[in-house]
Amino acid sequence: MAIDLSLLVDRCRAGDELAWEAFVRQFQGRIFAIACSYAHTREDGRDLAQDIFVRLYEKRRLWPPADVFVPWMIRTARNLAVDHVRRVKARPVGSDMSEDVLEVLESRDRNPEERWVASSAKDMVWRALRRVTALNREIIVLRDIQGLSLEEVASLLRIPIGTIKSRSNRARLELARKLVDLGARPESGARP
Repeated sequence: MAIDLSLLVDRCRAGDELAWEAFVRQFQGRIFAIACSYAHTREDGRDLAQDIFVRLYEKRRLWPPADVFVPWMIRTARNLAVDHVRRVKARPVGSDMSEDVLEVLESRDRNPEERWVASSAKDMVWRALRRVTALNREIIVLRDIQGLSLEEVASLLRIPIGTIKSRSNRARLELARKLVDLGARPESGARP
């Protein structure tokens, strides 16, 4: 059960260790997904996520209000991940990025067959996502996986909103083409 974000942010700012633990539990999936989208391996993603949480903890007294906290946290995590990539002189979102970014697609209440089908679909999307351009991948991760608004993505990437709107559509189309190239077929049975 998630604690009210406003209360959680206030309690973390005040140094409440139990609130910090609740904060980590509530946001560990999102932070880990962001970290893994920039890391080369799952282990690097874990290390990077831990570094992001350490930085968030150190700066907790400077956190913004709850109504703008989540986009700020995602922007902070992304910036720290980009800085990490620059430090190790690696390219962002490499072809070895972890599959945890797409955990969002998997549901725990499915039977084994449904989980296998979902896992296969997730694997297909994962492989296709690794084949789209870096900017399109970043737009998809921020917009469709992390759930940021178009305005938040535009602000984060420092790209005009109109460009983000058109790029968001193009990113989805590129992902769809990569899925078709990998042999995925639409569930409706229609031919691509």
